Amino acid sequence: MRTIEWKGDAVYFIDQTKLPRRLIIAKCDDHEELARAIENMKIRGAPALGVAAAMGIALAAKNSKGKTADEIKSDLVAASKRIRSTRPTARNLFWGLERMERVWRREKDPSKLIDRVIKEAGIIADEDVQLCRGIGRHGAELIFDGDNILTHCNAGGLACVEYGTALGVIRSAVAGGKKVFVYATETRPLLQGARLTAFELKSEGIPFKLITDNMVGYVMQKGLVDKVVVGADRITKRGDVINKIGTYGIAVLARAHGIPFYVAAPSSTIDLLVRSEEIEIEERKAEEVTTVCGKSIAPRGTDVLNPAFDLTPKELVSAIITEKGVAYPPYDLSVLLGKS
Repeated sequence: MRTIEWKGDAVYFIDQTKLPRRLIIAKCDDHEELARAIENMKIRGAPALGVAAAMGIALAAKNSKGKTADEIKSDLVAASKRIRSTRPTARNLFWGLERMERVWRREKDPSKLIDRVIKEAGIIADEDVQLCRGIGRHGAELIFDGDNILTHCNAGGLACVEYGTALGVIRSAVAGGKKVFVYATETRPLLQGARLTAFELKSEGIPFKLITDNMVGYVMQKGLVDKVVVGADRITKRGDVINKIGTYGIAVLARAHGIPFYVAAPSSTIDLLVRSEEIEIEERKAEEVTTVCGKSIAPRGTDVLNPAFDLTPKELVSAIITEKGVAYPPYDLSVLLGKS
């Protein structure tokens, strides 16, 4: 099952806010509806956001009332601006929009423009599946038989189109006959580890234990973790990694305990132009922290700090795994992308 796909004239996706209690397939007919789904975390995960962004442009093309190519392009520019406003941190969302723009700007025939945009969104989705399988193959070489692996947040099939990045590495290792055990952090405040990663691991029959975020130091101190594998929402040229809040703390603990810390992401997550200090860290609403499953856990009016991501400096990253291979320090990821 794909997390997100284009069928007929609409986008269908798994509503991740309903998991694990219910598996709901939602339908989007227009780009505004899809933008709201991204904002409300119904669609999440960096690679999935790139695909969703592309499909949002496809919806805008399908629904455009423009008669000329320029009129259609005007609608696509407006749709792109709206989708850009949804979430500021994940590189893949902007990468998806930029790739779609390169397609529509070249086309002058209005009927071909719409067809090409819709086709390109499908190509991007299909490519994501293959890219993640490539990540899995390269990453599996770093996993040994009997490894205990800790992962944070959800970087599985639900965060992509189908296979996953960090969980793709684990899946590939298991498919290769290696026995592994996974420790999945619950990942406050939205519990993506408890709700989504545990759901995927259980569905796949991969043995795991769910732990609270503040147990990471404990399980490392007890010698229960051999490796850490996480995903990423943006990676800089120098190898700094932006990922779900809490990743930095896990990386510090891994270094303190001599545990390799691996990052798995498609090359589209790498941003060669931005410096770490320039990246906007998304700040989300207070209710995500003050409530759990709709129930208040803090006094009314409590002030909240709720950054969705943090930055792990390159010095704490043992290797970065992409579909192109494994990069080790010292990092210059433009070389990996062939753009040096």
